Amino acid sequence: MASEAAVSTPAPITSPAQRDYYWLRSFVAGGVAGCCAKSTIAPLDRVKILLQAQNPHYNHLGVFATLRAVPKKEGYLGLYKGNGAMMVRIFPYGAIQFMAFDNYKKLLSKQLGISGHIHRLMAGSMAGMTAVICTYPLDVIRARLAFQVTGEHRYTGIGNAFQTIYLKEGGIPGFYRGLTPTIIGMAPYAGFSFFTFGTLKSLGLKHFPELLGRPSSDNPEVLVLKTKVNLLCGGIAGAIAQTISYPLDVARRRMQLGAVLPDSEKCLTLTKTLKYVYHQYGVKKGLYRGLSLNYIRCVPSQAVAFTTYEFMKQFLHLN
Repeated sequence: MASEAAVSTPAPITSPAQRDYYWLRSFVAGGVAGCCAKSTIAPLDRVKILLQAQNPHYNHLGVFATLRAVPKKEGYLGLYKGNGAMMVRIFPYGAIQFMAFDNYKKLLSKQLGISGHIHRLMAGSMAGMTAVICTYPLDVIRARLAFQVTGEHRYTGIGNAFQTIYLKEGGIPGFYRGLTPTIIGMAPYAGFSFFTFGTLKSLGLKHFPELLGRPSSDNPEVLVLKTKVNLLCGGIAGAIAQTISYPLDVARRRMQLGAVLPDSEKCLTLTKTLKYVYHQYGVKKGLYRGLSLNYIRCVPSQAVAFTTYEFMKQFLHLN
């Protein structure tokens, strides 16, 4: 995910103690923003996984029909299945991504002399991949739990899922099924998210500061985007990034689910998975199945993420 903090460079931090305190506050701000955003769209994420992986109970339904069918079959809490694992994952994920972006941006600018829009694109891509690698096992657990249907549980919880995958799917490598398409997909997704949002933000504040911006409540010298402008910029950035990287996200989910799927032997590598999904289901109903749901997810997700992160930045004096 992209954030307003991710496209601004923090003020110089002089002492080691001050630096540690800053990164701790940044860690908390990113984590809280990520958790709030993901909790808001958890039902849509559950439906996305069910549709992407062609769950036999719902593969004949569309997005909205599935949203209605899940509560009838599994109760309303069924829409939040797997969200606990997501919260455990998303807090460090958001924090690592934001901090890594700042560090990669400094590295590219100061050490390699790369600046302008390209260094934002590159730093965003590297930050996204770093966060994914650090938190990927939790994403696998979350996908497995979210794919389960009431009455056909393979795992009883997060701990049981960890134990089962470790013992029955080859140990540690079992937690990294689908990592390759995830990393490949995250590069354009995170890169274009940071790039698009950062570009829209800088252009807006440069050309229309009074219309689109306002002084930060904790530092009046810093100009930040108004909330409604954050929502718009974040939605556009998310939609562009999702469109570019979505087929890789479909392949990632099928590889993550592994033995849970009856056709798992045909989804062992990225190339095989993409070819299988394309030949079996086509482009619209295969590679881009569930994309409309992702578009619907973009606006509320970015809205909560940007609003929460902006509040946390000011509350924790990060501006």
